Amino acid sequence: MNTSNKTGTSHHHRPVEILFEDRDILVVDKAPGLLTMATERHGERTAYSILTDYVRKGCAKSRNRVFIVHRLDRETSGMLIFAKNEEAKFKLQDHWDETEKKYIAVVHGTLPSQSGTISSYLAENKALVVYSTQNHSTGKLSRTAYKVIKQSGNFSLLEIDLLTGRKHQIRVHLSETGNPVVGDRKYGRQNDHFKNLALHAKSIAFKHPYTGKQLFFETAPPDYFNWLMKP
Repeated sequence: MNTSNKTGTSHHHRPVEILFEDRDILVVDKAPGLLTMATERHGERTAYSILTDYVRKGCAKSRNRVFIVHRLDRETSGMLIFAKNEEAKFKLQDHWDETEKKYIAVVHGTLPSQSGTISSYLAENKALVVYSTQNHSTGKLSRTAYKVIKQSGNFSLLEIDLLTGRKHQIRVHLSETGNPVVGDRKYGRQNDHFKNLALHAKSIAFKHPYTGKQLFFETAPPDYFNWLMKP
């Protein structure tokens, strides 16, 4: 695995690429299709299990482990932070509102303006589907800023600034504006025949939990994005 602290340029030949590592944290680039951690329904290999094996260096009895700071949806690629001790995890999570997370997405159609902010209260129903509501007592305020980078044919390439970090926030907000993310089987168009979700966690900026140093990491999206946006 690559353990440099330089900007990542991975095109996801491996399920997880390490972009930075020290005694407290791991910053990685996750490939699409890989769960961050196991669920009750899915017990397969995950980013968490791969990195746990990595820090244990093949010794199953090792007490070394990683701690999940945040998650990405299975089909979303890009930047993830893991902590290597519990104290670092809690410090990162306590200051999570200060973390800057940018995404890029390819969406259907043309946005009404070249930039804007989508705001709504998001709630989740019993079927685990997230939706917008006007009822602030049941939903959580969610804000997604976007900027159109490029338009090609029936698609638009967006840079997205995640101002709040709710479950499925980007996918729900863009779907509700009539511009769902390409390949979104849950919130997208019924006639969307693309198999891969075109959503990538492009960059992350945060303060190191111990040194306080400001860190920034950025990684390229899968080649799929360029293929979708070709003229």
